[in-house]
Amino acid sequence: MPPVSVTVPTSDGVCPATLYPPDIPGPHPAVIVYPDAGGVRAALHDVARQVAALGYVAFLPDVYYRAGDWTPFDAATAFSDPAERTRMMGLARGLTAERSVRDAAAFVDFLGTREEVADGPVGTTGYCMGGRISLTVAGHLGRRVAAAASIHGGGLAAADDPDSPHLLAGGVAATVLVAGARDDAYFPPDQAELLGAAYTAAGVRHTIETYPAAHGFAVPDNPTFDADAAARHLRALAALFADAFRTSPAPTVAGGGGGPTPAPDGQPRRRS
Repeated sequence: MPPVSVTVPTSDGVCPATLYPPDIPGPHPAVIVYPDAGGVRAALHDVARQVAALGYVAFLPDVYYRAGDWTPFDAATAFSDPAERTRMMGLARGLTAERSVRDAAAFVDFLGTREEVADGPVGTTGYCMGGRISLTVAGHLGRRVAAAASIHGGGLAAADDPDSPHLLAGGVAATVLVAGARDDAYFPPDQAELLGAAYTAAGVRHTIETYPAAHGFAVPDNPTFDADAAARHLRALAALFADAFRTSPAPTVAGGGGGPTPAPDGQPRRRS
């Protein structure tokens, strides 16, 4: 089905977003797709279409809506061009955990009014910055989120960060998938261990994996995009959401290694 442009009222204004319903009769569970620090752009619309193809209503919000009519970033130069990097980091820093949670509550309320969307909780997935947001939202919204994924997300278990998602483990009702990157300074092994320990202690069903690919592997315009790892993450999302929503298995995604099987309650499953 064609995408639908929508606007969502929030406590801070109006957030533009795009709905991608799947090409099969609905209604279907909704999955919020959180972008990386580069924000919404063509590559993230591609990712949202891929999530919709798994059988869910993908919801892609412009998380930088507070900045007004901002210019999209070119992933090829966003980090190498000092001015663009400064602009991007300014937008990212302005998106605090508190703001993200307020927005998420508004998004879930809005999705509950849409005829394309099935009653019940939503799923979340996010990339880089969006991976942290995805887990943060799951920690605050409890049973309103059935499944949450972080794909090459960073800062997920920073011991010196009062907003670190691992501190929210007690509030998570979702099944969690974390697909980390190899040699990722934003999510090193010590953070993976701390995050896993927090989820285990809280009884959160979770899978933490390290993919043999670089940070940014799943977003197609990133210089570090890896087709095999990207396909593997889609299969992992398909398994995560099918289990959480008790939906039929998603269509097979070609390429890469197999996705994870959700772990038993409270027991981490780690693979490389």
